[in-house]
Amino acid sequence: MRQLFLQHIAQTSTAPLAIEIEKAAGMYLYEKNGSAYLDLIGGISVCNIGHCHPAVVSAIQQQANQYLHIMVYGELVQTPQVHYAKRLAELLPNSLNSVYFTNSGTEATEGAMKLAKRVTNRTQIIAFKNSYHGSTQGALSVMGDEYWRNAFRPLLPDVLHLEYNALESLQQISHKTACVIVETIQAESGVKAPSMQWMQALRNKCNEYGTLLILDEIQAAFGRTGKLWAFEHFNIVPDILLLGKALGAGMPLGAFIASKQLMDAFTNNPILGHITTFGGHPVSCAAGMAGLNALLAEKHIETVAQKELIFKKQLQHPAIKAIHSFGLWMAVELDSFDTTKKLIDYCLEQGVFTDWFLFAPHCLRIAPPLIITEAEIKKACSIIVQGLNTI
Repeated sequence: MRQLFLQHIAQTSTAPLAIEIEKAAGMYLYEKNGSAYLDLIGGISVCNIGHCHPAVVSAIQQQANQYLHIMVYGELVQTPQVHYAKRLAELLPNSLNSVYFTNSGTEATEGAMKLAKRVTNRTQIIAFKNSYHGSTQGALSVMGDEYWRNAFRPLLPDVLHLEYNALESLQQISHKTACVIVETIQAESGVKAPSMQWMQALRNKCNEYGTLLILDEIQAAFGRTGKLWAFEHFNIVPDILLLGKALGAGMPLGAFIASKQLMDAFTNNPILGHITTFGGHPVSCAAGMAGLNALLAEKHIETVAQKELIFKKQLQHPAIKAIHSFGLWMAVELDSFDTTKKLIDYCLEQGVFTDWFLFAPHCLRIAPPLIITEAEIKKACSIIVQGLNTI
């Protein structure tokens, strides 16, 4: 099977892990040979309530028995979409009441940028260095790292990349700026959080110039930071919110959410201003709704802060330079990518699945399902520390 994988599946690197997973349940991935891996990645912040949660599986099965794809997005009333959009709106500030479901977080980025340009009739987009918003050409244009952008130029014009969490950068916002797109917590730079002062100053600047503030919470939402929405930590509300990853509870789903007044701009001049065939697939929406309800009913978010402290207490070693964390989301900083890669390989050998960050390859990624127990945290940390003693 590995050879067929390498031959017929388009590869994104020269050295994929190529582990054949036969089953996933709760906190664990199971290899075909029977090996089990304690998952510290959760599908890159997708499986916040664990793998194959019974409520999610049941919702998928029930919806699959009703209907799958029936028509392009927005033409027919599809109950799973409506119910999920209503549930999200109930849990968000009043101004975020209109949901456009997409297939992925990247597509949410694309839709939000189009909406901002359409509403403001401006072209300039401001993004930030070391940011990640997806990999299509529009999203790539606002990615904050030239190494990843350069091979695919030309990209969108009129994009500025500024310093994240720097007050002086905000002076670049002007009457020409359609939108500012920013990760509430920077993910691929190694879990970097801004200050309260900076986030509120950013909100105020956008208000001053009629610029739309787009907050990317594709990785940060659904309890990852200890609150349902990461922007709650900063006492601000975005004009457009980007969601993905855990939104589908393991199924492919993204969304950008704004006020109905803003979103209605897609209905005219031109009509069908943003369209998708499979966005908001009914099975994905049913799964996401079940996942969100389980997350809240089982009160996993309430345990995040304490579990973060356990991780930080257990991860003590001279080789660890720092731990950058925000809830159950942390970057364990080491001296080099070489060290990180050796540690990842050691952890895999010992049954712990982890990874690194695109813009911080010297950091070990920890973003487990929120259901992880104290015993599992201590087990994982023990193996990580043993690895640092061994490599």
